[in-house]
Amino acid sequence: MPFFGLPLVLLLIMASPATSCNEEEKSSLIQFIAGLSHDGGVTMSWRNGTDCCKWEGITCNGRGAVMEVSLAYRSLEGSISPSLGKLTSLLRLNLSYNSLSGNLPSELLSSGSITVLDLSFNRLSGALQEPHPSITEQPLQTLNISSNLFTGEFPSTMWEKTRNLIAINASNNSFQGWIPSSFCINSTSVALLDLSFNQFSGSIPAGMGKCSALRVLKAGHSHLSGLLPDELFNATSLEYLSFPNNRLQGLLDGAQIMKLRNLVNLDLGGNRLNGKIPESIGQLKRLEGLHLNNNNMFGELPSALSNCTNIITIDLKDNNFCGELHKVNFFNLLNLKALDLLYNNFTGTIPESIYSCSNLMALRLSSNNLHGQLSPRIRNLKYLVFLSLGANNFTNITNTLQILKNWELPTALMEMTMLRTEKTATHLDLRVFELPLYFAHSFQYRIATTFGKTLDLSRNELTGVIPQEIVQLKSLEKLNLSFNGLSGEIPQQLSKVTNLQILDLSSNHLTGAIPSALNNLHFLSVFNVSHNDLEGPIPNGGQLSTFPSSSFDGNSKLCGIMAAKLCGSAEAPPVSVPSTGQTVERVAFVISFGAFFGVGVIYDQIVLSRYFG
Repeated sequence: MPFFGLPLVLLLIMASPATSCNEEEKSSLIQFIAGLSHDGGVTMSWRNGTDCCKWEGITCNGRGAVMEVSLAYRSLEGSISPSLGKLTSLLRLNLSYNSLSGNLPSELLSSGSITVLDLSFNRLSGALQEPHPSITEQPLQTLNISSNLFTGEFPSTMWEKTRNLIAINASNNSFQGWIPSSFCINSTSVALLDLSFNQFSGSIPAGMGKCSALRVLKAGHSHLSGLLPDELFNATSLEYLSFPNNRLQGLLDGAQIMKLRNLVNLDLGGNRLNGKIPESIGQLKRLEGLHLNNNNMFGELPSALSNCTNIITIDLKDNNFCGELHKVNFFNLLNLKALDLLYNNFTGTIPESIYSCSNLMALRLSSNNLHGQLSPRIRNLKYLVFLSLGANNFTNITNTLQILKNWELPTALMEMTMLRTEKTATHLDLRVFELPLYFAHSFQYRIATTFGKTLDLSRNELTGVIPQEIVQLKSLEKLNLSFNGLSGEIPQQLSKVTNLQILDLSSNHLTGAIPSALNNLHFLSVFNVSHNDLEGPIPNGGQLSTFPSSSFDGNSKLCGIMAAKLCGSAEAPPVSVPSTGQTVERVAFVISFGAFFGVGVIYDQIVLSRYFG
């Protein structure tokens, strides 16, 4: 009997209920909830006389001590009570995604038990306090205070007292002063440091190079200046190095960059870097994203870029790069999805090897000095949904569009699903297609939705007529063929592209009359046929009557109310006088669409971001 008695006793102990939380810890929790102006219904379960270990969002250990408070997404409002710092067994505190305000109690940052503290996405403000000198060591491992309103200098001495620190996210605040260099003095385990979107000053601390386990380092949009310190490249575990939109200067040192062989994403866009892309970039075999856009870099692209066979995004827009693209062997870059070379000085023709990048979804070569025409092999780009070639020296629009017309779905502009159907491409990779809208070089609008369906071949040397097959682009919203050498008449079939909002055919050699059927384009908010050789009366009494006279300037043979001369009695078409109801409807339509498409006049470029921009 004694032999079987021991297991029975153990079984009874394991089956017994956990010890209830003590009155001191219950009191601390009640003080916390009392400091809230809105508790999001949490107090429904926080009633006197009940075990606080059973309250919503509370987890206790086997001794009945509170080890976790998790109340994210509960619409909590008010301040955080320092009483939470009295929970001496508390390991994890998560109050993220609420509307908490006021200061962060120093009792939480100096806690002797908390390992995970997540207060992100609240309205907390003020400065963070350094820990009391009497505190010699802190167990903190993860700190997330991102997306708050914190100000002042970022703490420095507290990191000297943490030995097990893994991750810090303090992005999207208003911290000032220099970034401390003490993160890895006593902790060799720091893997993530995100200080993006703050108001720091000074340079990147050289001490970052001591973070041997650091994998993610982000400090974009933070007013940093100076050079990239050589010591930084000693952090050879780095996978994500992101310092976009600062004021960093100097060269991208080839001998240093090749040390970061684990690098997956390099984002130094929007700085003041100069010099060339070093050949050693080809040593970064894991590289998936290369963002050097909006700098002062120059020279030819290194042929070694062909060795980065895992690369998905190349964003080099708005620099001074030059030379021919043939130096890069795109045959090797089969994973490439987005290539943005906007606003550079590249010359020559589009290399045939680009058409081997069968996964390419977005290709922008606008505003360079490229010439020639598209190859029939462009039909190999079966996933292409964004193509921008404007402001180059391309020729032969008829051949180009005929090539595109003959594609299998969805790889042609004439057969492209995105342009032919009403369906939104919801399956697109949001990392690539989170798009900003640019006007000129710097004026940018960010939009979260899918961009308008656009065909922009402006500012080239395209000749020939506008193909009749353009009618197939049923879903096209914006068409820009301005500043080319197009001739012939404006095709009547354009009136059947009924989703058109912007139509720009200006500065060409178009002849004949403006088709009256264009009045059927009821969504048209921008229309420009200026500086051609059009003739006859401007169609009246419809959509075209809503546009200013500047839309028709530079056509000496046009006549009508919107032109420089009135038509003769024999030429004047009959004008229908709309009823009062029709007039009211038309005015309401113009006002509503004018407001909706007010920004739509900035149509010249659509670009790519998180990976583009």
